[in-house]
Amino acid sequence: MSWHITDDLMDAYRSGGLDPAQAMSVDAHLGGCPDCRAAVPYEEDWLRDSWQRLEAEVLSPRPSPMERLLGLCGVPQHVARLLTATPTMNGAWVAAVVAALTFAVLAARKSDTFLPLFLAVAPILPLAGIALAYGPRVDPVHESLAATPLSGARLLLIRATGTLAVAVVLAAVASPLLPAPAWLSAAWLLPSLAMTSCCLLLSSRLPVPVSALTTGGLWLLGVAAVGGATGDLLAPFGLAAQIGYGCAALLMSLRLYSKVTA
Repeated sequence: MSWHITDDLMDAYRSGGLDPAQAMSVDAHLGGCPDCRAAVPYEEDWLRDSWQRLEAEVLSPRPSPMERLLGLCGVPQHVARLLTATPTMNGAWVAAVVAALTFAVLAARKSDTFLPLFLAVAPILPLAGIALAYGPRVDPVHESLAATPLSGARLLLIRATGTLAVAVVLAAVASPLLPAPAWLSAAWLLPSLAMTSCCLLLSSRLPVPVSALTTGGLWLLGVAAVGGATGDLLAPFGLAAQIGYGCAALLMSLRLYSKVTA
């Protein structure tokens, strides 16, 4: 170094009296000048321990409770961390799902005529979560993840699976509260699986939010059309329809699997 920090400048730096530009200039000089760096008092043991704690926090961050729970369930650590970082897992979407299911259950318990409302709404809840689970507009770490081997279809599939699992569990908890037989209370499950698979397939050609909106819109139109044509709002959830949903979910899941593993 051809110059060194003066005593007055060093005193101002140590007391925090420099403006940001001057402080950054002194920081840059200290990084390359061992003589000036030696003039800055510090406790060697404290500095070493501080760096060790910082490295431990950065390199091995403490897992969240949800991440630890997923690990206990056998989910690999990197996948568990990816799932807990999904934007729709931050609580707001989960609260919205709970609110929607609560409203539908209360409406159905007040009058049996509202039972189809629950059965129609429950399958589209995962679509809302998938629409908010992936993409540069909704994911604050999208650019970082895009450069990893998990980017693209595989990342979307992992996050969609997590979103679907949360929505299915919440809907399953609400189903026994419905004033209906057990088989009818669960009539939303196969449509939900079929629509989720359809949304993921469409996302290979369309943006994820557009795919979710298209799939959900077609579902609601189909339920309304079948119910209106037959005069029975529960007709879209009968045995024949369930067989069709199951076959569609299976075929689209196989197609989706082949695209992801190709």
